[in-house]
Amino acid sequence: MKYVLVTGGVVSGLGKGVTASSIGLLLKACGLRVTSIKIDPYLNTDAGTMSPFEHGEVFVLDDGGEVDLDLGNYERFLDIKLTRDNNITTGKIYQYVLEKERKGDYLGKTVQVVPHITDAIQEWIERVAVVPVDGMAGPADVCVIELGGTVGDIESMPFIEALGQFSYRVGPGNFCLIHVSLVPVLNVVGEQKTKPTQHSVRGLRGLGLTPHILACRSTTALDESVKGKLAQFCHVPKENIFTLYDVPNIWHIPLLLKEQKAHEAIFRVLNLLDTSKEPSLGEWISRAKICDTLHVPVRIAMVGKYTGLSDSYLSVIKVN
Repeated sequence: MKYVLVTGGVVSGLGKGVTASSIGLLLKACGLRVTSIKIDPYLNTDAGTMSPFEHGEVFVLDDGGEVDLDLGNYERFLDIKLTRDNNITTGKIYQYVLEKERKGDYLGKTVQVVPHITDAIQEWIERVAVVPVDGMAGPADVCVIELGGTVGDIESMPFIEALGQFSYRVGPGNFCLIHVSLVPVLNVVGEQKTKPTQHSVRGLRGLGLTPHILACRSTTALDESVKGKLAQFCHVPKENIFTLYDVPNIWHIPLLLKEQKAHEAIFRVLNLLDTSKEPSLGEWISRAKICDTLHVPVRIAMVGKYTGLSDSYLSVIKVN
């Protein structure tokens, strides 16, 4: 099993979920079977009791699991059916560990974040990653894991530690870390600023994880000089730095990654170059072009309880 971890830095809301979904789609288009896991560091066991004003839309899976909307993106992009176990929360992990402690599974040991919580996270990932979600028998080839929040959040620390241990456990060639970060453009000077990403990567490395690939969010494509600066200060090869600049609709994101040969960078890290093939995205290209040609506005009234936040009904809004 190969693992691709997607983390985020600087600010939340950069589009890690769409990035993780697009990476999964790209790998699937190359002939690999893909599954996904979303990690949410909040203490709730699931999103069911959280206000949509605070959390955004709750996505309901086929098994009744109430989860983060990103799992809905995974299902749409990858054409898979996930389960509630594909969404890991701090609440679920602590509940799992405490139930084991009450049963005496730890044989009188002092239960601690390290190693008990971190081990439980790794066990959960390994258990869920091999469950088929595409209707075919046997485990997938690649598991795409998205870590919610931003690097440096207190609640993310046990997961960062667990994933650092996990990367060492599965070994080189089986783990690829993609860090999504912000490269802002200041209107005053019109220059792309790399310092936020530098600090974010430095913080990530200080926590025991070193990114193999940088996916940089910016309003425009990165200048070559900016890529060179990021490569120098973040210790990431220039050919492994990609721009996710603003596009008319999210269907273009997988195409952006394909144009920049992100799949080849991932295959290099995962030692899959010999078995890989060029991604086939003909249907996806047609879908993106159709969305670009829709210019006639249509007014649709929507009645809802949480209309004060557009994310509360994001699935409905996207369909419209």
